[in-house]
Amino acid sequence: MTHTPYGYRIVDGKAVVDEKQAANVQAIFTDYLSGTALTVAAAKVGLKMYHGSVGRLLRNSRYLGDEFYPAIIDQKTFDAVEEKRMEKAKELGRVRELEETPKLECSTQFRMPKVMQKYEDPFKQAEYAYGLIESEVKDNDSN
Repeated sequence: MTHTPYGYRIVDGKAVVDEKQAANVQAIFTDYLSGTALTVAAAKVGLKMYHGSVGRLLRNSRYLGDEFYPAIIDQKTFDAVEEKRMEKAKELGRVRELEETPKLECSTQFRMPKVMQKYEDPFKQAEYAYGLIESEVKDNDSN
């Protein structure tokens, strides 16, 4: 493992809960749900973190537990925090809906005169043949 999330430590190759850090993680989740700002919630437990770092901590699904990490946060709390984060992001205009870009379609026509054998070398012959291709792109609006 290259990085162990805050709240865990590795003992004999297994992730175990660091009780003090896990209590801090739980407090950050609880404080955020009660309306405390991200950096303020982290500062209350003695962590100096930027809001982006606290946001990543709140989005880390490993805190729910998996085959390697024991659970620190229950699903209900995790979902409530994510819902609140999305609400705040929408209020602040930080959620952008992806717009579907229209697919551009151009009709292309190719013209090519009859190709005569000019070269024995197949690469030179291919270069000659491809050089004869004329293409024309027609704009769909001008049809």
